[in-house]
Amino acid sequence: MSRVVFFGTPEEALPTLRALDRSHDVGLVVTRPDRPRGRSGSPVAPPVKSWAMEHGLEVAQPEGPLEELMNDGYDVGVVVAYGRILSKPVLEWPSHGILNVHFSLLPRWRGAAPVARALMAGDTMTGVTIIRLDRGVDTGPVLTAQAVDIRPEDDVGALKGRLSVVGAQLLISVLGSYLDGGLVPVPQSDEGATLAARIGPEDRPLDADDDPAVFLGRVRGLSPAPGATLVIDGVVHKVLAAVVDGETPGAGAWVARGGWPVIGVGERGVRLVTLQAPGRRVQSGDAWLHGRQQRSGKVG
Repeated sequence: MSRVVFFGTPEEALPTLRALDRSHDVGLVVTRPDRPRGRSGSPVAPPVKSWAMEHGLEVAQPEGPLEELMNDGYDVGVVVAYGRILSKPVLEWPSHGILNVHFSLLPRWRGAAPVARALMAGDTMTGVTIIRLDRGVDTGPVLTAQAVDIRPEDDVGALKGRLSVVGAQLLISVLGSYLDGGLVPVPQSDEGATLAARIGPEDRPLDADDDPAVFLGRVRGLSPAPGATLVIDGVVHKVLAAVVDGETPGAGAWVARGGWPVIGVGERGVRLVTLQAPGRRVQSGDAWLHGRQQRSGKVG
């Protein structure tokens, strides 16, 4: 049975870790350190650590160089959303290198935020690509790939959930052949390559002057976290779901329509389906409207 070192941190890494644990010897799980979460600021373990410890796997959470872990031999490494760049010595640590389960159809959306960027760009298809990592940013040779349709209702959370399951199945389907030498990775083309830059504060503000498709793509690409933001009556809100709703109530305006808040975005109305006011819980747009006395106002 092949010995695997696994690198991953968030929820979407778990399907692959579970699949590897069923079929291979996962000798070490490397994940990010516990980080403060919530109002208390108490450290919270990443999902990968919690699952690995519950299932008796050895866990490492290095703050320093990963080279400090290189004390045992492994047949292969697998990365799913680990969150750190791996150095050349680490890439060469396992005898068959390190494979990455990447959530896009490479070379489109190389980088840290491929799912968010696909949604924000209005893509109708994405997928999963299994590559052997090299020193570039998602430029390594390809073992296999599988396309996945993007549904109109998908946000980044829902789409990552589907891609994580597809990715786990895809990796397991080729891993044995790769380790036996029957599957040789094919060099990746640079033609059509795009960069999926990490999401930053500058990506979050919504602009009511945008085309509605651009506006809704940003909402979907940033939900459920960190959330796109919109100023409503001078207060910054998170907008977590929205849909087109008839004609515009006017540029820079919102109105109550059918019991929901509808804002003017370009030439269309956009209903705020789910949003969050500062210091409040996430709520539906109709619940938000029910708690307000006014039935119209300004956005932006």
